[in-house]
Amino acid sequence: MVSFLTQIRAGYIARRQHAFPSSVVLVGMRTVRDVVSWLGTSSPFNISAEAVSLGAFSQADVAELVGQHTAATGQLFEPEAISTIWNLAQGHPWLTNALADEAVNHEAPDRNLPITQKHIEAAKETLILERRSHIDSLVARLHEPRIVRILAPMLQGERAISEGFLQDDLAYAVDMGILRLCQGQYEVDNPIYREVIPRALTFEQQTQIQEPTARYVQPNGELDVPKLMAAWQVFWRTDGHLAAEGFGYREAGPHLMLMAFLQRVINGGGQIHREYGLGRGALDILIQWKSQRFAIEVKLRRDNHTEGLALAQLNRYLDHLGLGEGYLVLFDLRKEVEWEEKLTTRTVDVLGKTVHVVGC
Repeated sequence: MVSFLTQIRAGYIARRQHAFPSSVVLVGMRTVRDVVSWLGTSSPFNISAEAVSLGAFSQADVAELVGQHTAATGQLFEPEAISTIWNLAQGHPWLTNALADEAVNHEAPDRNLPITQKHIEAAKETLILERRSHIDSLVARLHEPRIVRILAPMLQGERAISEGFLQDDLAYAVDMGILRLCQGQYEVDNPIYREVIPRALTFEQQTQIQEPTARYVQPNGELDVPKLMAAWQVFWRTDGHLAAEGFGYREAGPHLMLMAFLQRVINGGGQIHREYGLGRGALDILIQWKSQRFAIEVKLRRDNHTEGLALAQLNRYLDHLGLGEGYLVLFDLRKEVEWEEKLTTRTVDVLGKTVHVVGC
């Protein structure tokens, strides 16, 4: 990048001797000033330079964009497909275009076939697994200390940011498009980012987990979540608690290891949706398996009040989803407590809802 910008600057200086563009637009995650601060000037070219943020598309913009494709090729986008693009990308310009491009050129290249919701969901999975250029840039940011300081407490479901946090860290995460402010709380910008972040951070651990999906599928095709949770407890005691210490996001290790375990199993036929944000106070996970939905809340046990607060939060989450049953995974990291006391499973009633408390 520095070499490229230096060539542009040299061309500008010599513009009277050689034809040269009068203006250049660079589109990326960072401003030019961040890259060329070594030039010692507010403008890298000693001329007018502006940093402009490209705003998100509205849902109407997304419909107009795919409508242009339909006008040019005759290939239709079903309304559910357009809504899915909007819901997944939240108007992010690159993600919006990438989802549509992948769908029309790879998932349904036959222009006689309409683009469906399944095509868009398959396109999303491809973007994540192949780590297209933008996704790869996002993953690279995840290991920067100032991003770690912001994301670690979010993954842990903390209400507050760590002591090492600086306001500039938060501003940087927002400028990078990783976070956005929504209803007074900072959250990961869009559902694709929410999925990419834990999957990227746990990729190595996922590959080492030997848990075939078929082991947890019942004869009628439904997912056996009680069996899955019991297997998780065994894994956590034998290998998981040690592997969790190897994460760069060490404090969030238990949460990340649980997500790695679930992702490894659910990849075989379902989806995992995650909700986490500063001030939320919890990490919420929703497993979708065909027509089944399972809500899981994850908390670290800190004192005798933790479980009560977590149950109340999970109850609100279940209300939001319209479910009458859920799971609370409660990590007890006290070293003086024996495993037999930690690894428990019990069922409690919370305002008419059934909650399975899984101790770890």
